[in-house]
Amino acid sequence: MSDFNWALIPSFLAAHARGSLLGAARQLGISQPTVGRHIAQLETQLGTPLFERTPRGLVPTAAARRLADAALAMETGAQSLVRGAQQSQTALSGTVRVSASQPVACVLLPPVLTRLRREMPAVQIELVSSNAISDLMRREADIAVRMVKPTQGSLVARRIGQVALTACAHRDYLRTHGTPRQATDLLNHELIGDDRAREIERGFATMGHPLDPDRIALRTDDMIAYWSAVRAGMGIGFVARYMLREDPQVQAVLPELPLPALPVWLVVHREIRSVRRVRAVYDALARELPGLF
Repeated sequence: MSDFNWALIPSFLAAHARGSLLGAARQLGISQPTVGRHIAQLETQLGTPLFERTPRGLVPTAAARRLADAALAMETGAQSLVRGAQQSQTALSGTVRVSASQPVACVLLPPVLTRLRREMPAVQIELVSSNAISDLMRREADIAVRMVKPTQGSLVARRIGQVALTACAHRDYLRTHGTPRQATDLLNHELIGDDRAREIERGFATMGHPLDPDRIALRTDDMIAYWSAVRAGMGIGFVARYMLREDPQVQAVLPELPLPALPVWLVVHREIRSVRRVRAVYDALARELPGLF
């Protein structure tokens, strides 16, 4: 019976247990006429009477007794399903998907996730390493570390710090080409830039110094390839300051260069932040990441 109305079953079970419409209404917190209407609708759907109306109350028919056994089994199964779902929501186990930019995912997160694994051995992390912004609305990730604050009201964002940027180069490059002393010196150096963004060119244009396109030795949007080019001595690049901890041979230059800091947001969907494993990972990232920027 594809159109069977299961919403009528609670009224039926209450009437079966209490033996009267009034008792059923009191148990369910609804009106007596509503219970009576539900019973009548159920009898119509099944095509058989379920109760005999007597001065002593409702007497279940044989059909009602059979239906009660099946309905009670269904109710027990539903309660078990709800308990299982609730336990899965509160258990500190399962998978949590975290999205972060390549530098954060490859440099900052591994030691944090290693400690988290020791603390939560039943939690598995899926790490999305991408400079693209994962869509938390479509559950492409449970938690995201972003440099852009989300605007969707269903996402909860917490600012956990900011990333300082710096110009830098390998010592071998500086030994060969010299160390720039002022911003305009960069016009005569090999530079590493983004493939699509033109932040370097715009920066020089703002200072009134157009940049010769031939000065860009390499363009890439892959931040790990970008960092590798800097480490290889290809030219001067612009990276997060924390990257310099990865290679003492790469040093900052022009510390007075006015590069804007990037805010860092820890983002989670409002509907899943109360899931225990998600909340535990979220809290661990909020606790540990700020000290690493």
